[in-house]
Amino acid sequence: MNINQYLDAAILKPETSIKEAVAAIHECLTYKALTVCVRPCDIEMATLLCRGSGTLVGCVLNFPHGNDTSAAKHAEAELYVKRGVAEIDMVANFSLARSGEWKWYEKDIRAVSSVTRKSGVVLKVIFETCYLSLDEIRRCTKAARAAGADFVKTSTGFGTGGATDEAVKAMLEAAEGKIKVKPSGGIRDFARAKHLLDMGCHRLGVNFSSVAAICAGGKAAGTDSY
Repeated sequence: MNINQYLDAAILKPETSIKEAVAAIHECLTYKALTVCVRPCDIEMATLLCRGSGTLVGCVLNFPHGNDTSAAKHAEAELYVKRGVAEIDMVANFSLARSGEWKWYEKDIRAVSSVTRKSGVVLKVIFETCYLSLDEIRRCTKAARAAGADFVKTSTGFGTGGATDEAVKAMLEAAEGKIKVKPSGGIRDFARAKHLLDMGCHRLGVNFSSVAAICAGGKAAGTDSY
């Protein structure tokens, strides 16, 4: 299994220095991770470092809380597309999901998908499943499908929990093969990564510090949630 080709390697901690971010990207390039997922402030640097490699550059949008206006998210998406990202991981407004405001939840996603779809940029929608019931997770998945997203994703890694089997199963069932599923949060070893892929997931969000261990078939040290 070329597990590196399923890895979105996250470099997202707000305190990360530019020097540290550069080193993290170089490590991800060494293991040929499918993507590096960076902070918006690092897009230009990441695209320069990844140019000519097989590693794509993605960024997060409205991370990690997802509670800006949909208009602000639309403007962010336009800016990041212009800066050359291949993928965007947006945080949907999970307060709307918890409130049962499904029309507005879908509209929030559509504000970004209206930009990404016409530009060929992959859109992943982060639910923050640790705050949602299984029924809400299913409803979120269906809303993301209807709104034109390409992936649904469990977690930011900055909430109270990461990807659980129960949440992932609910997403896969609601996806019905019509939208891809990306677990993230707490995936720090090869066994867990392979288990999630065997469940039917299509991509894995991992901290860059776990990439080497996962690719080597082992387990990363430490307790980073993402």
